Amino acid sequence: MSQTNKDALLDTLKGVVEPSLGRDVVSLGLVRNVSTCDGVAQVIYELPRHVATDAIQKSLRQQTEARLSTQSGVQKVNVEIRVTADQGAAGLPGVKRVVAVGAGKGGVGKSTVATLLAVGLKRRGLAVGLLDADVYGPSLPKITGTENAQPMGDEQGRIIPPQRDGIPIMSMGYLVDPDQAIIWRGPMAQKYVKEFIDRGFWGELDYLIVDLPPGTGDIPLTLAQSIPLTGAVVVCTPQDVALLDAVKALRMYQKLNVEPLGIVENMSYHLCPQCGHREDIFGHGGCEKAAAQLGVPFLGEIPLNVAIRRNGDAGDMFANFTNVDREVHDAIDGFVNRVHEEINGREQSRKPLPQLRISG
Repeated sequence: MSQTNKDALLDTLKGVVEPSLGRDVVSLGLVRNVSTCDGVAQVIYELPRHVATDAIQKSLRQQTEARLSTQSGVQKVNVEIRVTADQGAAGLPGVKRVVAVGAGKGGVGKSTVATLLAVGLKRRGLAVGLLDADVYGPSLPKITGTENAQPMGDEQGRIIPPQRDGIPIMSMGYLVDPDQAIIWRGPMAQKYVKEFIDRGFWGELDYLIVDLPPGTGDIPLTLAQSIPLTGAVVVCTPQDVALLDAVKALRMYQKLNVEPLGIVENMSYHLCPQCGHREDIFGHGGCEKAAAQLGVPFLGEIPLNVAIRRNGDAGDMFANFTNVDREVHDAIDGFVNRVHEEINGREQSRKPLPQLRISG
């Protein structure tokens, strides 16, 4: 096959779009080989495992056959799709699961929820880490009481995150002055998140919880493309405007083939500490209804509570499980349980059936 013919086929394949990202397969580097022989065009794609869903493979086959069958001299099109190990996994050796905590808008308590999830899993005896990917507004150092901590480097050039109560934590907040505004364009912010991912040394973890910046911009996209995410938790409050943005965040994760683990409603209601009266300050039931309409799990309601705020200001994240009212504790613990059970259930459903040995 001449180079001219190969270039012509590659130009044609630029019209084949990978549906989850909306970019062509050539620019994404998914084409492993293309050739023609005796009227048969052969195309080999290589897709990372977390991208190679049945729907995407089917779409690529159909688009490729439709495009190449119009080429002069092509009578038949063969498409081979090879599924490869996720490239991003190499940047996180020893980390079993990566869970993103995101939100469609700011101010919904996303960082607090990420911390509650990490601490709740840690209290269950699991090895957990926290990555603050919100480079524009890093709040985990304050919430976790680690403002004065500093990451270290080793001889291999890896970043060793500081720890609090056995939880390694990495944040841009450790690297800049607390009063310094981070004014970066998207590519620069992406670069630093990639540094944390590629050079971070987390040790052996059952979970790495990633606190994402709000919205549907560059950093969530970078994260989803850099490492195989186990799933995403979307944080929302009951107001209609927050619900609209939460739906957008869920749609983004679905488009990137990141499994939405569900929606959690934060600041869901307020309990009077004197009489126990419940007040639905921001409304009620919207997040649960949205989850049902979208077909994703509803992970629970976390109340608006002064103790959670006070513990966050004091940097005492474990106190949210020991120094709060029983109902608040149960709400937080129930949320953590549902996330853990949701992930375990999905992992169990993917396990191959045991082989039966029948003798006789």
